[in-house]
Amino acid sequence: RADIKMEYKQLKVWDLKLSDAGIYTCKYGSHEVHTSLHIFELTISLDGHFLQNEVPELTLMQNSSGPLPDLSITLFNSNNNRVTPELQSKTRQKYVVSLNKLEAMDSGTWVCQVHSDSPLINQNISFDVKVLGFQNPDLERKYATVDSTVILSWHLNSQKIKWKEDFTGQLNWKQQESANAHELLDFIVTAQGQLHETKKSSNFLFEIPERKPESIIEVKLPKVHFNHSGQYQCQLEYQGRRAQSHIELVVMKVSANPEGPLSREANMTLTCQVSGPFPPNAYLRWERVNGTKMDIKNSKQHEAKLEVNISAAGLWSCHLIEDNDRKISLHYHVEEAPVWINYVIIGASVGGSLLVFALGCLCIISGIRWQRRRQQAKVMAQARQYLLENKTCQCQQ
Repeated sequence: RADIKMEYKQLKVWDLKLSDAGIYTCKYGSHEVHTSLHIFELTISLDGHFLQNEVPELTLMQNSSGPLPDLSITLFNSNNNRVTPELQSKTRQKYVVSLNKLEAMDSGTWVCQVHSDSPLINQNISFDVKVLGFQNPDLERKYATVDSTVILSWHLNSQKIKWKEDFTGQLNWKQQESANAHELLDFIVTAQGQLHETKKSSNFLFEIPERKPESIIEVKLPKVHFNHSGQYQCQLEYQGRRAQSHIELVVMKVSANPEGPLSREANMTLTCQVSGPFPPNAYLRWERVNGTKMDIKNSKQHEAKLEVNISAAGLWSCHLIEDNDRKISLHYHVEEAPVWINYVIIGASVGGSLLVFALGCLCIISGIRWQRRRQQAKVMAQARQYLLENKTCQCQQ
């Protein structure tokens, strides 16, 4: 591991080890020159290959011929931002520090800056960190209306960091946090970056869109149902370790009771309902387009259902508002019944009233007649009884 260049009076040593530290002496005739070699060795856990949210551990060791100095360690990430490590253990020879949980954007070349005042040491040691994970935000929420089309996407950074190993994964869905998970698809990403997916669920209506040039996991819901809401979790696995990212799908629907045109002086109940994880600091709002403040009704926070009784036709809108931002809106057009329908309704009401009145009169007349007949029958019965009693008396005489 060493080579001497006589013309330059140089000794070249490569693949240095901690044991190579010490004092090197160059003798040339009666001349001697001494050089002290101080060796640092920096190692990173898992050989620098991490999954998202994993915590790396750095070990810095030093060796020298003289007393070992007290070192200070400063770290800079791939974006040249200073990172404060947590010291796990320390001796003069060995320093062990841990970092915070890694994100996909932390991939790149890091620098460990080693400093000592006595002896004066300023040494920069670079090392590579590769973080396999999702480029999606930590919390992603998508909104959809019933019967609309929505595409859920997870962006992997495997090609961006040139990950040279196979890894697998799966996509699961569950409607509620405590519900059972349903596996929708399995996937594998080869060392060449090729993505292969296998559809697992047969009773769930979804499609796998055409492949993109990057490693993107996509699920297309061509016609969203109200019960398609919930949490969709994409999970990848590498060497028995796992990382995941989830998207929450919130679905909205509106309905009316009774359905159909709104007649004059009639009422209708509009219902707006949200299925899925209700966002924090969110509420529902019904309002009539180009209406007044009287046509606005808000729900309480965390109420996933809002009803409003209306008597005015027009275009009504339901909004899901989170932090004063409209996340999704759904419209319901309430038609006004034509005039002839109103007349028909009025006529039917009047006719119905007259019919009820006539039936009432008929019932009264029938009751009176029945009462009279009953009275007459009672009188006849009394008369017959009287005659029978009189005849009996005559026979006795």
